[in-house]
Amino acid sequence: MMLKITEAVNFIKSKYSPQPAVGIVLGSGLGSFVNEIKIEAEIAYGDIPHFPVSTVEGHSGKLIFGELGGKKIVAMAGRFHLYEGYSPEQTVFPIRVMKFLGIETLLISNAAGGVNPAFQVGDLMIITDHISQLAPNPLIGKNYKELGPRFPDMSEPYKKHLISKMKKIAADKNIKVREGVYVAVTGPTFETRAEYKMILTLGGDAVGMSTVQEVITAVHMGLPVFAMSVITDVGIREEENTITHEEVLQAAKDAEPNFKALFCELIAQL
Repeated sequence: MMLKITEAVNFIKSKYSPQPAVGIVLGSGLGSFVNEIKIEAEIAYGDIPHFPVSTVEGHSGKLIFGELGGKKIVAMAGRFHLYEGYSPEQTVFPIRVMKFLGIETLLISNAAGGVNPAFQVGDLMIITDHISQLAPNPLIGKNYKELGPRFPDMSEPYKKHLISKMKKIAADKNIKVREGVYVAVTGPTFETRAEYKMILTLGGDAVGMSTVQEVITAVHMGLPVFAMSVITDVGIREEENTITHEEVLQAAKDAEPNFKALFCELIAQL
């Protein structure tokens, strides 16, 4: 594991030497956020040693380096999911690499299904906590003390000071944000009506197929995390419950202006 991380980091540094301060993971349909970045380098995932390759529409599959809000950043334009056939270890490998590139804060976004009956398509939800038991933990297996402790504390996976900062930014910009608990599932199927009801009963406000493994990995390594979901569909409803990936991408695209405004300002204030 450590050798793979080192080889990936050394390759990236041979292409781009400045140290990024902020890492960003862009979810489905949010790829045009990269237009806000003053791009200095792009590296395709397929060129990086030991990196998986994105196979999902809406994920372009490259690391983007540059400047945003006065900060050096690295952005993942596309992430990896369990449902693509990757192991938990593979899905979180880029998070470990970004840590060893020198990032000090990790910002994560995703497209998620709304479970809270009060939510509407297009809402932005600050993730305050998560439920991970419905998807495999990426730390199962050998622990590497160079990465973090065997039993990491998860009492504050999403840093309260970053949540407070984002809430103030949203209020100042008059952008409505929700707060809630994100429940991770493996996918690739969207949830049944009964599953949506179960997730609501468990205390979930939104459900998705990513993010939690990345957050667990970041916390394991001592990286502060902020995460936000774009609610792209609503599962608890009486009418037809059919959901398509194309609808998810479109809903994310429609919500992107507010998402961009919030994330850009948060980065500027870090």
